[in-house]
Amino acid sequence: MSFKDHFSGHAGSYASFRPSYPPEVFDFVAALPQRRGLVWDCATGNGQAALDLAERFDRVVATDASAEQLEHATPHPRVEYRQALAERSGLADGSVDLVTVATAVHWFDFDRFYAEVERVLAPGGALAVWAYDLVRISPELDALVDRLGHEIVAPYWPPERRWVDELYRTLPFPFDEVAVPPLWIEDRWNLERLLQYAGTWSATQRYIRETGSDPRELVRTELEAAWGDPTVEKTLRWPLMMRAGRPRKRYEK
Repeated sequence: MSFKDHFSGHAGSYASFRPSYPPEVFDFVAALPQRRGLVWDCATGNGQAALDLAERFDRVVATDASAEQLEHATPHPRVEYRQALAERSGLADGSVDLVTVATAVHWFDFDRFYAEVERVLAPGGALAVWAYDLVRISPELDALVDRLGHEIVAPYWPPERRWVDELYRTLPFPFDEVAVPPLWIEDRWNLERLLQYAGTWSATQRYIRETGSDPRELVRTELEAAWGDPTVEKTLRWPLMMRAGRPRKRYEK
């Protein structure tokens, strides 16, 4: 099996310029399983979610198919990083209390991944998958972000981006679902940080490769005018979408 690799080529900037998830995400998912032993953080990337999970669980196995992403992962005494496909984790049957996927499940082969989740989950275990939508700042700036994401680079998004655009509501999820509270990512960035973040989008990278030009330049002047002093930090918020649940009764052993 292969994997859909949209980020290895810019793993360094991905590690540097993506937003961090808030503690509320990890407090919620940590309450899902009956035990807080082992977590499988699938498609961990640079280990962003794994580090927070390690503060709430005994042990984290954090896998990613991309060696380049794992090279940028931050070490932690309770995190073991491994290169592995989402659909073939290498974990033992019934060994995992919680499976997490942060901003990645929409790239997976759903049937094979969910079968792998059901295989590795221990009784009382749970699955949580989440992602975030385009950033919100102010009406004027939001319109420019939307123009970049939904118009300029729109033809360059992989087709799986649809699951994010649909806020994960239509994502196949064959588990007994748990209600998820409203969740947001919030941070304070200057304009350059925002532009660097937009450069980590898979569509931005594909646009650059295929056209030889940078789509961010098509909105830079308007962003600068709407932002004001580019060194001033503004509050940015990303709506976070999550699906969480436990194996259906027929899978319980």
